[in-house]
Amino acid sequence: MTKPRRTAAPSTHRYPRTARLSESLREVIAEELIRIDDERLSLVTITAIDVDPEMNRAIVFYDSLVGEDGDAEIAEALAAHRVRIQSSVGRQVRAKKTPILSFKPDDAIRAAERIERILHDKATLPERPPTPDDADEQSGRDGAA
Repeated sequence: MTKPRRTAAPSTHRYPRTARLSESLREVIAEELIRIDDERLSLVTITAIDVDPEMNRAIVFYDSLVGEDGDAEIAEALAAHRVRIQSSVGRQVRAKKTPILSFKPDDAIRAAERIERILHDKATLPERPPTPDDADEQSGRDGAA
């Protein structure tokens, strides 16, 4: 006679495990970047982390005040310090395994900045139609002339 299978207990968490792990990773990696004494990483911000469903790999998205011009230098610095960051994650995050980290610039933020610039650029703004008050003033001037 076999034992009946035990059903999994319903999760009491409000969001999935990968989201919780992503947030923990973001906090740990951001703190570790502060501890690393590398001038190239001084203006870097961790914006998001995408963990795969098996939690084997994590893509760390970053942005910096330097912008796209500093991406190559920042990517080089992050690659040089990846092992240190990875070991810090392993020590601080309670998980069965530590995901392998890879770093990419956050294109979503840069795309939003480009859209913002375009929307606020005077050359791309359409002409505003005159308001009723402006139309009355102009018709009054035309009649007086």
